[in-house]
Amino acid sequence: MDVKQIPSLLSLSDFSVGFGGCRNDGTNFECCEYDILVMDGQSGESVHHIGDDLVRIHHHPLDEFDGNILHHLQDVTVLNDSQWKLRMLLSKIKEKKEQIAMSHARSCLVDAGIFANKARDSIKTNDPFAGIWIKCAAYFLADAIFSLNLKRPSPTHMLEIMRNMKKDKINQKFSIIHQILGIERSSTSLLSRMVKSTIGFSEMVENNGNSEIIQKKYEYLVENSLLSDCYFYLGYVNRDNILKVRNKIHKNPEFIHVLKVGLDIENDQMVIDTQATMLMQSTNEMLADAKIQP
Repeated sequence: MDVKQIPSLLSLSDFSVGFGGCRNDGTNFECCEYDILVMDGQSGESVHHIGDDLVRIHHHPLDEFDGNILHHLQDVTVLNDSQWKLRMLLSKIKEKKEQIAMSHARSCLVDAGIFANKARDSIKTNDPFAGIWIKCAAYFLADAIFSLNLKRPSPTHMLEIMRNMKKDKINQKFSIIHQILGIERSSTSLLSRMVKSTIGFSEMVENNGNSEIIQKKYEYLVENSLLSDCYFYLGYVNRDNILKVRNKIHKNPEFIHVLKVGLDIENDQMVIDTQATMLMQSTNEMLADAKIQP
């Protein structure tokens, strides 16, 4: 696909439009969608078809970008920007790339600690969501490691990228994430159950066509024997959707049933408590090692 045609094909020519994600930086698989940023004053995401390709539109306000979003906008390619709004924003991001990455890392580490503590508190009340919170914490720790390496989190490719990172003190923390997520359990039969629940949860929460992207990536990763990568990806998608409903999740008891499978959660409360302690210790160590003040 000629990405330069996307603004006109999707009637976005009146807005500032950028091209990001793994296809922009050349790390994509065949299954990967085209990630398009549109500064149209809206929010959220929408999924569109152009021929056999899937395009995910990330809608953004014109001038309200928090640090976490800015980190994901690094290296975006401008497709349409008659008023230079996007170019000016990207120039500022480039100037403060390291500062933005460190801010995002700090935010992720704080969230990892919050969710790990939430898991421990949930154990005390026999809350079935305890295993879900600990997985969320592990994914936040993974995001923090990527930010500290000045890399943009990309769930389909994060395991592959991590395998090639230098083995320093911070990056070695990924072994804890691997252990807590239970990536070694990935199998074709487990993944077939996980993807059904992941798609179901996506349709409950997002209902924006993202389920097609999930299905396409699942099929590609399994067909190419990238089972661990698929396991990580499905869990990451569920984590992102959990964040969208975190304040009302207990009002929807049906969520726990799909998430138990979609996140392949741990049920042993003693194991979860140990994992929470491990995660909280790791986040504190990383805040200190990276000289990021909590």
